[in-house]
Amino acid sequence: MNDQKKPLLISCGILKNEIQKLIETGQLDADVKYLGAKLHYDYGLLERALKGTFEKVLKHQARNVIAVYGDVCLGFDYEIKKLVETYGIVKVDALNCVDCLLGGKGRLLKADRDHKYFFLTPGWITFWNQFEKSKKNLKERYAMLEGLILLDALGNLADYKDEIDAISRSTGLPVVEKKKIGLEGLKQIIDEAIVKSKTQ
Repeated sequence: MNDQKKPLLISCGILKNEIQKLIETGQLDADVKYLGAKLHYDYGLLERALKGTFEKVLKHQARNVIAVYGDVCLGFDYEIKKLVETYGIVKVDALNCVDCLLGGKGRLLKADRDHKYFFLTPGWITFWNQFEKSKKNLKERYAMLEGLILLDALGNLADYKDEIDAISRSTGLPVVEKKKIGLEGLKQIIDEAIVKSKTQ
């Protein structure tokens, strides 16, 4: 496919490994621009980064643009939906990055109706090591949760055993489940968004 005709995904860096695997294995034909995961700490910074990226790509590239971000990634009043609509950009149908991996459409709420669990993926483990593990009072901050659920999309969670053990110790949360989820859910919601972008 001609690069100018490939869809361009604007994605949170937390999903980089999974999206790159889809591309490398030929399951996804798209270009991707990843934004830093740390932007999630500041909605204002994330909004400015998204706006700047949208404006740049829409000005210089004639192709479909898809935002691989969740409904609540910019705030719990669905601010990101309003933002992408302003730019005429399609967004994947998912609540957040974990929901993306589960196939979107709110499947995360079915898996954790009472918000009792902290879901870990390799991307989240890397994020934790970079930005969270040095914070104080982690056991207090996570005291309302009951445990960790590990999501294995790439079959490589065993590589993160030491990091998972460290997160469990520092939060006081036991690992209660490990789910082998593969990449099908993520592929499906990205494919659906690409199809939708072609009809806009």
